[in-house]
Amino acid sequence: MSGPDARVHAWRVTLAGLCATLVGIGLARFAYTPLLPALITEGWFPASQAAYLGAANLAGYLAGALSARRLARSGGAPRVLRGMMALVTAAFFACALPLSFAWFFLWRFASGVAGGALMVLAAPTVLPHVSAARRGLAGGAVFTGVGLGIMASGTVVPLLLQAGLVQTWCGLGVLSLLLTALAWGGWPVREPAAPTRALPRPPAGGALLALYVAYALNATGLVPHMVFLVDFVARGLGQGIHAGARYWVLFGLGAVAGPVLAGALADRVGFGPAMRLALVVQAVAVALPTVTADALWLVVSSLAVGAAVPGIVPLVLGRVHELVPDDAERQRAAWSVTTMAFALGQAAGAYGLSFLFASGRRYTTLFAVGAAALTLALAIDLGARLAGRRPI
Repeated sequence: MSGPDARVHAWRVTLAGLCATLVGIGLARFAYTPLLPALITEGWFPASQAAYLGAANLAGYLAGALSARRLARSGGAPRVLRGMMALVTAAFFACALPLSFAWFFLWRFASGVAGGALMVLAAPTVLPHVSAARRGLAGGAVFTGVGLGIMASGTVVPLLLQAGLVQTWCGLGVLSLLLTALAWGGWPVREPAAPTRALPRPPAGGALLALYVAYALNATGLVPHMVFLVDFVARGLGQGIHAGARYWVLFGLGAVAGPVLAGALADRVGFGPAMRLALVVQAVAVALPTVTADALWLVVSSLAVGAAVPGIVPLVLGRVHELVPDDAERQRAAWSVTTMAFALGQAAGAYGLSFLFASGRRYTTLFAVGAAALTLALAIDLGARLAGRRPI
């Protein structure tokens, strides 16, 4: 395929990838954050259970990320991608039925499984069908779906909540259904041939192992904003759901810009220094709600952490390529482990912070733990650099 037909095909598969991350991460995970205070105030679940339901999605994400490649090898990535987007849609409609905590937990976990699989498979399925000169742009477009989903959840959810929680879940289901239909025919019919040999073992080494740990801690540090930001503003500060949703829209604006800003920074200073600067910015931004509730600083915190959620991904990916040069198969294996580390850090952080929240700890404690995790991630990365005497 060449010429205009190739460009149209590349555009269609890129749009499908964007829809996948928008549905699987932007909506399936992040729409829950502005819903959290409503679930509590409307009496669907007590605060402790509602927090654990947010953590259920992150645990499912870990399971989905772990199983994605195996599912794709057995059933084909396009088929798995369609199925996972359909699963997210079904989960939204199922959550419109407030049957029990176990029912909700099951469907929130299932939507997390789908989100993890979509995050792992969407970009690798899309990029081989895009010309090398446009793959950077296409990859950025795919991950922009995360930020667009956050923005959509911050604007659509408050409007839907005026009609009620049942209508809100159904409205999200309809939106997910439309996006699934839009992406359905865009996935490639034929995939690049998969290697028949066994996948290589992920490379080790001190700097790479430190990167795995630092990335997991980075994920833990992002959890307070990803799960509790809107509830902190709405109930913790007493400003209401609509005020909390406004900060969530700012979080989404940051997420849309994050990958582009991170890439530009890495091009200027290198992936290692850019990642360390990102860790410093994240630690400060996550710590801000512990020292001030001033609106200006909460705006800064929301924008910065929102940008970090998708923005840290290309920085760590680039760092993997620096630490594992000139071996594409080993780079992919190392990136797979790195993705699992992030998912594990998210799940562990979500359950740990949900336990603290259920135990009656203040919101500021959650943000302090997140900032401490990010600070530790920076210290580990700097320590590995000094120990290995690697160039920056």
